[in-house]
Amino acid sequence: MGTISAKSVKDLRDKTGAGMMDCKRALGDADGDVEKAIELLRERGFAKAGKRGGRATSEGVVSIAIDGSVAAMVEVGCETDFVARTDLFVEFGQQLAETVAKDASIDGPDSLLKTSIDGETVADKVTAAISRLGENIVVKRVTRLDAGASGVAGGYVHAGANLGVVVTLATEGSGAELESLAKDLAMHVAAADPSPLAVDRSGVDSALIESERTIYRNQAVQSGKPEGVVEKIVEGRINKYLSEVCLVEQTFVKDPDRTIGDLLRDVGAKVRAETAVNGYQRYKLGEEDAGKA
Repeated sequence: MGTISAKSVKDLRDKTGAGMMDCKRALGDADGDVEKAIELLRERGFAKAGKRGGRATSEGVVSIAIDGSVAAMVEVGCETDFVARTDLFVEFGQQLAETVAKDASIDGPDSLLKTSIDGETVADKVTAAISRLGENIVVKRVTRLDAGASGVAGGYVHAGANLGVVVTLATEGSGAELESLAKDLAMHVAAADPSPLAVDRSGVDSALIESERTIYRNQAVQSGKPEGVVEKIVEGRINKYLSEVCLVEQTFVKDPDRTIGDLLRDVGAKVRAETAVNGYQRYKLGEEDAGKA
């Protein structure tokens, strides 16, 4: 293929954390295919699965709203950080999140734009905001999680409103401890690196596991390991990988001596009700829809 552009190399480096020359070589070997280049970097030991690199981000806000056992979150994009920090824009994002929390029929940006607030559609409100603020404004992502009548919802937005998480718990218990747990879990999902891909192993995409298995097998073979031990090495690394990306197996960021599973059991025992995570969503400005279970 032709010359690899500096931008392509930089983008790959941002995604993987690998060195510039390693990225350039991987792109060349992959004929410019970014996903293949990422796999090659991982096989060569220059990149790690699940690490959050400096992915491109746009300006805007992530807003959440908790309404009883419902958690809602929206991402609203704009062109500059200046506009993103104005009271009008921040309040607009919050109004949209509260609207989503109260309306079970909203399942994405399109349905939210058709929803009316005080007699005016959200689409019209967006148009009015564009006129007032002088920038393009886009409702990019919408999430609504319903924990059910006896469930608990919680959320967390990082300072600057560029990262948010909502979590719902399945439980028959109630009270401040469960509300605190939901918020702690949201903070954990926001901070955990790698970000959890599923609540537990049953929720991890089988195609992703097979992709990881192929990479680990290639690594083992390339390192000269005997054929008889390759599969044992692969299974051991798959188990380690799953323990790193499954929420209930991750070490709690606020208490490294406990896993999230331990935390759920401890709080469940205190409220005398089995408690489990039945959903979560993580938004970071500019990322594609990821971190959902």
